[in-house]
Amino acid sequence: MPGKATSRKPGRYADAVRSIWRHSDGVESRESVQRNDTVPLDEAARQNGAISQNEDAIRRDIVRYATLAPSGHNAQCWRFQIEDHCISILPDLSRRTPVVDPDDHHLYVSLGCAAENLVLAAQVYGFDGALRFSSASDGVVSVSLIRSSAIRPASPLFQAIPYRQCTRAEYDGRPLGSEELRLLQAAGTGSGVAPILLTGHESIEKVLESAVQGNTMQISNPAFVDELEHWIRFSDAEAVRTGDGLPSRATGNPPVPRWLGRRLFRMLFRPQPENDRLARHIRSSAGIALFVSNVDDRAHQVEAGRCYQRFALQATALGIRNAFINQPVEEPALRREFARAFAPADGRPNLVVRFGRGQKMPRSLRRPLEAVLL
Repeated sequence: MPGKATSRKPGRYADAVRSIWRHSDGVESRESVQRNDTVPLDEAARQNGAISQNEDAIRRDIVRYATLAPSGHNAQCWRFQIEDHCISILPDLSRRTPVVDPDDHHLYVSLGCAAENLVLAAQVYGFDGALRFSSASDGVVSVSLIRSSAIRPASPLFQAIPYRQCTRAEYDGRPLGSEELRLLQAAGTGSGVAPILLTGHESIEKVLESAVQGNTMQISNPAFVDELEHWIRFSDAEAVRTGDGLPSRATGNPPVPRWLGRRLFRMLFRPQPENDRLARHIRSSAGIALFVSNVDDRAHQVEAGRCYQRFALQATALGIRNAFINQPVEEPALRREFARAFAPADGRPNLVVRFGRGQKMPRSLRRPLEAVLL
């Protein structure tokens, strides 16, 4: 059940972060991260990885990298099944967020994010990493673990996995260079899915207008507020115990006991102050990426997740932050208007993401492998 205690022993929040957000021994040294917060490439690690581990440990480590993907409310709506020649990712419907995501769109996007991490890690460990998804397979995503004869060095995207985060804070407002935008566009483009990058003031203000509309609709919905509160981890102890949800630290708020956090949340979570904060966040960004698919089906939702994940990892490698502002695509009536304004004819806007340079925020946590392995 969501929020249930896991097998991880209680401990300090910082200790949990260090144990979760890391590269495996032999893949990359955390100390090699450069001061400018771009992600370096270790040539020895690129060539060798940690292939000397036994096969079971390798497969478990590949899954660990997959769990570092983002998910709505950090619900981690996935389970993993390790088989001889593949790893399958299954939707965990017990961790749905039915108010904000009634059709499970974001759930399947999250599976795509995890799948992209899994593919990148599998390739580093010497597997082909081919991905298969069929809507007829009950939503299961499978990644092949057939040994590859080709040596694939660890890519900058793989190197970035432990450093990626959704940074819910103001950015510095500086524009990105044309080469940075080109790299983000290329990383986020896939099969039937591509990002539309908006960097002009007028376009950003139009997105802000839609985001504020959606935000107001959501905060005015008691069911949405109840669901969001359920996934907030107000204290460090609660965040470490559950290993999921949205820690107060990650949203820029101090950790407090749950009884106090709930009272403060109910008192202070109001449309106007939240819209003011949303406006500051969006206006401080260098741009906004809209991930649009040609077709609105499960396969393209998974693909949208893969495209976003590559975009986010490429951004991380460049020292660029990003965060979701999905309100315009989470309210159905608003999504139709938003699509007419920004998406090509018949295109489905899947995700709205702001990006720019700024300071890192505290990290969210993850459940231990035992909680997600079948």
